[in-house]
Amino acid sequence: MDVDEVEEVKVEEPEPRTFPDMKVAEIAFLLESTEPSVDVEAAKVAVMAAVAEDKMGPFYESLCAKHGWMLDKSLLASFTAANAEKLAALQATLKDAEENQGEMEVLDALFGLAFHFARQGDQAGCYKACDVIIAKPKLSSGKRIDASFCKLRMALFYMDLDAAKVLVASALKLVEEGGDWDRRNRLKAYTAVFLMLERNFSDAAVLLLEGVSTFTCVELCTYETYIKYAVSANLLYLERPQLKKQLVDGPDVVGVVGSLPPLGNMVRGLYDCEYAAFFQELGSFNSMLLKDRYLARHARYLVRECRIKVYGQFLEAYKSVMVGTMAAAFGVRGEFLDAELSRFIAAGKLNAKIDKVGGKVETNPPNDRNAQYQAVVKKGDLLLTNVQKLARVIDA
Repeated sequence: MDVDEVEEVKVEEPEPRTFPDMKVAEIAFLLESTEPSVDVEAAKVAVMAAVAEDKMGPFYESLCAKHGWMLDKSLLASFTAANAEKLAALQATLKDAEENQGEMEVLDALFGLAFHFARQGDQAGCYKACDVIIAKPKLSSGKRIDASFCKLRMALFYMDLDAAKVLVASALKLVEEGGDWDRRNRLKAYTAVFLMLERNFSDAAVLLLEGVSTFTCVELCTYETYIKYAVSANLLYLERPQLKKQLVDGPDVVGVVGSLPPLGNMVRGLYDCEYAAFFQELGSFNSMLLKDRYLARHARYLVRECRIKVYGQFLEAYKSVMVGTMAAAFGVRGEFLDAELSRFIAAGKLNAKIDKVGGKVETNPPNDRNAQYQAVVKKGDLLLTNVQKLARVIDA
């Protein structure tokens, strides 16, 4: 074959980095993880390498303050000098764009400044630079949303949940006013992550599942991590038909969940009613959660809710079952199961009761009619309260 006949191979250029780099935040979280298998020293080496590469002076100072490290003043001074030089160049670019070029060039220069502050972990500087962009007149909704996303990433980078709550709401408003499909889709991922931090897993589960086949928010997390979030949340809420459709047979999930052993086995165990297999993975599931900066704070809650989920699914098939039989199905001791069920039943998490004399668990299906009655009473009380408030206003 002649050389001329060989088709030119096009090498795809890597995507430009987006700042702040959330991978750095993930590594930094390992420094405070309570999971015993985490190599803290290796995490420190990795995070300091990232700090040095991106001259992350403000972030370095925050790490030293949080972990009690000795601040290397000469290292910090080198970061400060390099960042000051870069800032001067970016400001010169902005000035030239304002004086000699068009609005697009000015906007690119403003985003350059915002990313400069975001790169080094300067939260206040990033917020201020993004606010300048958002406040620009005649700016498209898309660019305002991009600036809002930059602020939101910075809030999540530092786990500033108060700021994140405000930013999610403002981004939602901007998207409703004119966001395109991609930005709407990415906002679902941001919102889902925030909802997980707030322990609102029911709403997060819906958003996460909607984004499985259309995920583009790679600046927030990897696709594998996104699938981890989607499966972890939806294990708690999907009924068996949807569990099979979305998680067991869902092509997008199946292609990734194999690299997340606890989740793959838990999904199959839950669907196939292999409860002992499900329980065997809870230890690994807990370890996985403790290494994740968004889920670690909810690890105990998620593991507990998983146990409640499988206990409830098992008991749905019986009017009564011997404690020993149920314990064997879950691969646990009868005493452990008795204590677990007693606690969950007392907390109203399981609709059942334990017959200590007979050594069995009797299911107690919820009374739908009674629940509907209670809901009507509650709504009636709320209506009366509002009417009384309105009457006082009118009288005044």
